[in-house]
Amino acid sequence: MTTRPAPAHAPEPLIRDMTIDDCEAVATVRVRGWQSAYAGLMPQAHLDAMDIAEDAERRRGFFDASGEVVNVVAERAGSGVVGWAAYGPYRENGRRLARGELYAIYVLPEQTGTGVGRALMAEVLARAAAAGHPDLALWVLKENARARRFYAGAGFRPDGAEEPFEVDGVPVPEVRYVRALGAPGAR
Repeated sequence: MTTRPAPAHAPEPLIRDMTIDDCEAVATVRVRGWQSAYAGLMPQAHLDAMDIAEDAERRRGFFDASGEVVNVVAERAGSGVVGWAAYGPYRENGRRLARGELYAIYVLPEQTGTGVGRALMAEVLARAAAAGHPDLALWVLKENARARRFYAGAGFRPDGAEEPFEVDGVPVPEVRYVRALGAPGAR
């Protein structure tokens, strides 16, 4: 377990491996994170229909304890799980590459700007580097300016790749960001 510093106004988050018992808390972080981050970027009806219990059940169904997909959570004393991130091998055309991929990183909306996302990102970057990934890629909604600023602040840059993505018939294209990895903690 690794602890990363947070701003002085908030308790320091503890970053640890996710367990199967965290599925409900992670589903809460994911659903509330989507509903907050994607408001105005995706159909509101889709966001409103998201269900924490259903998401938790899906999460339990594909929880990977093998270590191929690395899931970490952020906790704060008195608040429980306040953030979640997952990464693993980059998937392209059905095959896995040496590159790593950040599949998800979300914090509870009230935790935005408190250092939880930065602590999760630092942990993922360190673990991905230690696992030997030469770089880490992620996909972000093209119109999600706040997330794109967060990723740029963490050293990611768009590499020109774009993917079509559709939610309930509405196009919400994604762009790929990439960051080279070195020794753990390197920027």
